[in-house]
Amino acid sequence: MLTRLAPLPASAVRMLGIRMRLRATKTKWIAAALLLAPIAASAQPPKPAPGNTNPLGHSEQAIEQGREIFNHNCTVCHGLNGGAGDRGPALGAGRDYSRRKDQAIFDAIQSGIPGTNMPPSGLQPMDIWKVVAYIRSLRATASEAFVPGDVAQGEKIFWSKGRCSECHMIRGRGGILGPDLSNIGGEQPLSVLRDSLTKAKPQIPRGYQPVEVVTADGRRLSGIAKNDNNFSLQLLDNQGRLELFTRDELREVAYGKRSLMPSDFETTLTPAELQDLLAFLSRQAIQGSERPEDSDEEQP
Repeated sequence: MLTRLAPLPASAVRMLGIRMRLRATKTKWIAAALLLAPIAASAQPPKPAPGNTNPLGHSEQAIEQGREIFNHNCTVCHGLNGGAGDRGPALGAGRDYSRRKDQAIFDAIQSGIPGTNMPPSGLQPMDIWKVVAYIRSLRATASEAFVPGDVAQGEKIFWSKGRCSECHMIRGRGGILGPDLSNIGGEQPLSVLRDSLTKAKPQIPRGYQPVEVVTADGRRLSGIAKNDNNFSLQLLDNQGRLELFTRDELREVAYGKRSLMPSDFETTLTPAELQDLLAFLSRQAIQGSERPEDSDEEQP
């Protein structure tokens, strides 16, 4: 048996209609918001990329403009071209830095560093990013930099015309009189690589002091002194042989005043060959040996 429902009062019908209209209006607003969200997102300025990357990148143009801005505004404290100044440290020195990431360097330039002599710069944000690009270029290893040149041709020069392999080793191949260069691009900036090929070292690094000796029995040997003290001398000769002498076994010991590393590659190589050699050396980096970038904590 069916039960007939009583008709709704007029007031209840009006309330039901109002609720249905409100619900329909709400649905339209939600749909409109969903449609407009992508448009609004595209109109917003781009957010910094993951890892606090410089929005200008690290192009040669940004770096050069950053150098000009730095030299014009920052050399009251820091030295010219990022060197040490009267009140600020060198920004491209071979040391660890408390601020390594782009955003951390940007914040220090924009806001200053509390408790230090570093004041806010007052520069416009885009100019600050250019300075960041310049500072990062000072600190970048050769493997992190863009180095023009033919890497394959540079490799040929290393093993042949440049005669680099007579003293230097790369991945187990080459000589041992000079430092191993297997990770030279991952350890040194490009400027150091270029200077090592074109400028004489003012001081000979320890362990690479040229020496010539005459033994008590009249043999004359030359090479580098690996260990040298008042009682003995360990000599690595030009053929890669290591010999140990006590001082009473040596009649003469003469130390060279110049490093065995040539500094005239600008004349022995063409400009293109020198650039190719630099390109090859800059690619010599061992994976996993890059400097850490995961911390920007304050350091003394």
